[in-house]
Amino acid sequence: MKKIVLMILLSIFVLSCNSNDDNSEMTNIESTLIAKDTLFGNGDEGIMEQNLEITDQNTWDNLISQMNSVNNVSDNFSEIDIDFSQYKVIAIFDEIRGSGGHRLELNIMSNSENIIVNITKVVPRGNATTVITQPFHIVKILNSDLPIIFE
Repeated sequence: MKKIVLMILLSIFVLSCNSNDDNSEMTNIESTLIAKDTLFGNGDEGIMEQNLEITDQNTWDNLISQMNSVNNVSDNFSEIDIDFSQYKVIAIFDEIRGSGGHRLELNIMSNSENIIVNITKVVPRGNATTVITQPFHIVKILNSDLPIIFE
């Protein structure tokens, strides 16, 4: 009996290891950095911690206007004019922080079913400035019908 159970378990293991599941085949998604910086408006911009997928000019213009409401941060963007027929914008905003030195790193991958945006929050080491900040990271990627998952 033990031998039969062992053979069944071994068969299940072999089948699961030999699966041709496309979900496990991840590929890097090329992105273009638009901005990776920090808001210094003490939260007065009114931007909450959030992950955005922007697919139209009106939403993009509204976000830029909101980001510029205290300080003109878009002057440092690599580009503002996005061709939304070819690209979409991914904008990540961290929570408002009580010190400087925080930043966000993105790794964007895809499989046959999803685009996965992996977000890493980098915390400063040592003494950081005591200023209220809100890190953000904005990139553009080629348009795709795949849903975006933020992790």
